[in-house]
Amino acid sequence: MTRRIDPALIPSQPNLSFEHSLWNEEILLVAGVDEAGRGSLAGPVSAGAVVLPPLDEIQKTLSGVQDSKQLSAAERAEQKILIESTSKAWAVGFADNAEIDQVGIVGATQLAIQRAVYQLIIKPQHLLVDYLVLPNNPLPQTRLVKGDARSLSIAAASILAKTHRDEWMTSVAKQYPEYSFEANKGYGTADHLKALETYGHSALHRMTFKPMRDME
Repeated sequence: MTRRIDPALIPSQPNLSFEHSLWNEEILLVAGVDEAGRGSLAGPVSAGAVVLPPLDEIQKTLSGVQDSKQLSAAERAEQKILIESTSKAWAVGFADNAEIDQVGIVGATQLAIQRAVYQLIIKPQHLLVDYLVLPNNPLPQTRLVKGDARSLSIAAASILAKTHRDEWMTSVAKQYPEYSFEANKGYGTADHLKALETYGHSALHRMTFKPMRDME
């Protein structure tokens, strides 16, 4: 069942309310985590992890940070630079298409998040997670519905997950020019679906996803 949240509880832009509640308890190393690429037909799922400094001023510095889906590519690129330069720590993890086919998209997303968290140069004390639970991570976690719209740390993580994944898909596009990965980033656009009909799948496609599953 899809969890819903009262729209009145969603602020006009992500803020530090959840971070503050932890900072006030002397839990200062709070990592927001989020993913990108779950619905793509090809390539990896990615996850970002961001630890912001426990300072009110970071809200102003990152005032342009929103859920990555609400920003243009140019806006995400600008915010990526700010996030990476002002965070106490950040990291991005991936789980590739073979892992997605092996353990499913939820398991692979959890794996990507775990990898991002483990790559942080400082160990967080608490995780703010956008909806998912990380059952194999011992750190305390707060699971937030619409977390990328409510928590600045999670929104920042969503931008890093999206931008780094987009860069990865663009970097491999020349190896698979018929699929235009530099434009669609692996998502099921009309041109991408037409290419699948014409050329079949590539080594980067998720074979457990439609329409690849129907090709067998």
